[in-house]
Amino acid sequence: MSKKIQPIHPKAHDPYLRIEPATLLRIHDIMVRSRVLEERLIKMSKGGDGFFWIGGPGEEGFNVPLGLQVKKGEGLNYDYLHLHYRSSGIILAMGGEIVDTIRQMRTVASDPYSKGRNFVNHYAIPKWNVMPVSPTIETQYSTAIGTALAQAHLKEDCDAITIVNGGDAGTAEGDFHSCLVWSNRPALPLPVLIIVVNNGFGISTPAAPQHGERHISNWAKAFDMPGKTINGNDPVESFFAIEQAIAYCRKERKPYLLEAQTSRLYGHSSSSGANRIDEPDCIQFFEEQLLKRDLISEKEIEMVWKKCRDECDQAHQAVKQEPYPEPEDIWQDVFADGLPDSYPKKGGS
Repeated sequence: MSKKIQPIHPKAHDPYLRIEPATLLRIHDIMVRSRVLEERLIKMSKGGDGFFWIGGPGEEGFNVPLGLQVKKGEGLNYDYLHLHYRSSGIILAMGGEIVDTIRQMRTVASDPYSKGRNFVNHYAIPKWNVMPVSPTIETQYSTAIGTALAQAHLKEDCDAITIVNGGDAGTAEGDFHSCLVWSNRPALPLPVLIIVVNNGFGISTPAAPQHGERHISNWAKAFDMPGKTINGNDPVESFFAIEQAIAYCRKERKPYLLEAQTSRLYGHSSSSGANRIDEPDCIQFFEEQLLKRDLISEKEIEMVWKKCRDECDQAHQAVKQEPYPEPEDIWQDVFADGLPDSYPKKGGS
């Protein structure tokens, strides 16, 4: 840390006292892993060792606490996740490996999410109910309706929910509003946590002159559903807000709209340069809070960053030795039952 941190004496109402120190340090560790990973992906893109980059540096303070609270598994009795392309912190918190995201960035055949056929941070993990991330804007809000409907129709006791996230600009899309409408039908409310991660921009367009509502969470008022706007740069505030929202959806079997205001530290994507932007950094903020409470030392912080960078270095070097997919492999998994003989494999009419 570059500036002197003054210690404080936590009071009884300090929210940091409501989370075990080991959990706080685990959140910090995963946040750093996610940041180091994203910065390596950016470096790969700029160095010709990968293609298009898009990701979520700056959103770790919200995404990691979310990933740690997912009921992970396969099938309707576990949470379904419909994510957008800024969700690496969620996946790492759920147990994802750095090396696998690097594989997707380098588009090698061992990429477990798309076999080297999709943009980076476009996850698909059937064993954890992580639905395929789509590069189309906010269509995940529509597909989330389907899994939430299936969970709502379960007759046996079930506390599993559907979780969907997206960006602030995408709330202008009809898919977002379809999700609000379908989730709040009196005939069958849906157990879905609707998340908007508001980083203040839609590609290059600032959010402020585009939104008539003061907070995106205000859309909840039209449906008499609970909604909340939080500081997504604060991992502890995020942790408890997510806990509250998930508990409501699990118990009431109804929707909840949660808006997390975050930073966007490297712009939209590699197409906008992916250069560091001077905005509040959730990791720097969190480290300052941990230092103030004597929960970590500066030396331990340095060790965490070094450990994560070493892990990234080793993973990157290993992936460089892995082969790219063969051209013929593009037909694999197009259809669930295999490719029909009648399916055209070449262009033309």
